[in-house]
Amino acid sequence: MASNSTHNEFHVFMLIAIMVSSMVATCAGSFYQDFDLTWGDNRAKIFNGGQLLSLSLDKVSGSGFKSKREYLFGRIDMQLKLVAGNSAGTVTAYYLSSQGPTHDEIDFEFLGSTSGDPYILHTNIFTQGKGNREQQFYLWFDPTRNFHTYSIIWKPQHIIFLVDNMPIRVFKNVESIGVPFPKNQPMRIYSSLWNADDWATRGGLVKTDWSKAPFTAYYRNFKATQFSTKSSLSSNSDAEWQINELDAYGRRRLRWVQRYFMIYNYCNDLKRFPQGVPVECSH
Repeated sequence: MASNSTHNEFHVFMLIAIMVSSMVATCAGSFYQDFDLTWGDNRAKIFNGGQLLSLSLDKVSGSGFKSKREYLFGRIDMQLKLVAGNSAGTVTAYYLSSQGPTHDEIDFEFLGSTSGDPYILHTNIFTQGKGNREQQFYLWFDPTRNFHTYSIIWKPQHIIFLVDNMPIRVFKNVESIGVPFPKNQPMRIYSSLWNADDWATRGGLVKTDWSKAPFTAYYRNFKATQFSTKSSLSSNSDAEWQINELDAYGRRRLRWVQRYFMIYNYCNDLKRFPQGVPVECSH
């Protein structure tokens, strides 16, 4: 009798495991398996057996890569170590994007700085080809000394940006008041290192110092956890906040980052929006 009960419990356990794995698929492979080097010739490199990737920029060209597959909802984690020293004029972009004139996009962009000045982390969200939802932050560490994890959680209800698992920004789905939300177009992961000294550092006042080239950024420990639409919409009381709503602790950490490290928020830019800020800003 006990043997039969154990047998049944095993089958129940296996059934639950299969159901969970069908809802959440995690991929943590190598850069060879997951990404294509798309431009920059030999300035983009994969090494250490596929565990490390680098992008470089010189006066001739930058470089970039993109994921082999597309994602529709999930959590994307990547560790980056940014260009060290005088990185003024350079931009390291790491983002999700679909294609076409009405594309959706979820952006991290790291704006270079002169030696000793902090990087600016620039975030933006495009829906149906329209962005203009910028928030910018200083970081509470030097992103050039060590690797740090930059994550995007994308669900039908919201988008959360995280740095070292610290939430820095939440963009909620408020389609109910007419604000488009990216939920229908699968997106690939892209990253590039390029020269943008016409705007990147102090509005373009500080130019790239090519005597410091090549500029190089490094990537490792990519992981993608994809949620099915069904699992994204379901509630799971014991799931971690990282893949659901922020709990009270997460909300406190979000407020801490936005209070002490946010340096620009489009929702507060009354000069830019004299007729009133976008409607999502009140939600």
